Amino acid sequence: MNIPENLKYTEEHEWVKIEDGTAVMGITDFAQKMLTDVVFVELPEVGKQVEKGKPFIVVESVKSVSDVFAVLSGEVMEVNETVADDPALVNQDPYGKGWLVKIKISSVGETDSLLTHDAYLKLCEGEENK
Repeated sequence: MNIPENLKYTEEHEWVKIEDGTAVMGITDFAQKMLTDVVFVELPEVGKQVEKGKPFIVVESVKSVSDVFAVLSGEVMEVNETVADDPALVNQDPYGKGWLVKIKISSVGETDSLLTHDAYLKLCEGEENK
């Protein structure tokens, strides 16, 4: 399982990379494996205000339809149109070409509740053993 150490994570299996007040986010390697083949991604509009913990993206796979939750509150600054055109990128490169959105963070304090690499690894190990 691929869990980069330089990212933060959520219990819902989203990842985030924070740079200069902007959060780049997507779903984790663990999540894409559980979903299996991603066939459709519904991304939000640029400019949309999102609230931490609320669903704002839909990912459809051959297995199920899943909501993706906002990692942090803020404004959607950019969406990955390449993923909209080629949803398989979420499976092939979830931390690179498969990123989903960039959010301008409105509440930096929300980052305190994100999981570290080690905490997320433990969460995944626990779920694999269920």
